[in-house]
Amino acid sequence: MSIREAVPADVPAMLAIYAEYVTQTAVSFEYEVPSEAEFTRRLAEHTAVYPWLVWEEDNRVLGYCYAGRAFERAAYAWNAEISCYLAHEAQHRGIGRQLYARVEELLCRQGCRKVFAVVTSANEPSLAFHRSIGYRDAACFRQVGFKFGRWYDVTWLEKSLCPLGEPSEFPISWKEVL
Repeated sequence: MSIREAVPADVPAMLAIYAEYVTQTAVSFEYEVPSEAEFTRRLAEHTAVYPWLVWEEDNRVLGYCYAGRAFERAAYAWNAEISCYLAHEAQHRGIGRQLYARVEELLCRQGCRKVFAVVTSANEPSLAFHRSIGYRDAACFRQVGFKFGRWYDVTWLEKSLCPLGEPSEFPISWKEVL
């Protein structure tokens, strides 16, 4: 088993994991599973600046975790948003915790000060997980996502990665801190 950088060849495996969240749950608010081309585009866009890692066992990707820009304006540059998706058989084994720890470490080394997680009310285990690893509730938006015939809340959770202080420069690409 290993944690490593996600590469385009991992897209089919990651997309297979994600597809279940899209088609069978309200964990993802997407209605349609992205195409391989779209998922590959997302991977390239995120990894230009932020980490995207996979958990691999026996040459099989069982999960992935990535970060991205949390907000658009320049003053928000020291923040990131994190997401993680695991195959069913990878859940409840501490894999998410290990992936998060590695992505958070890289974000801190990049110069990010805070990380946000966005979790739907359809995913109580994820809310509990985030709270158990130091995330705290920052905001709850009531009944903002509609999927499978019902409305869901969205909770934003936040975690401080590094002391705030006054930064001397903008965060750098994660590839510069590997």
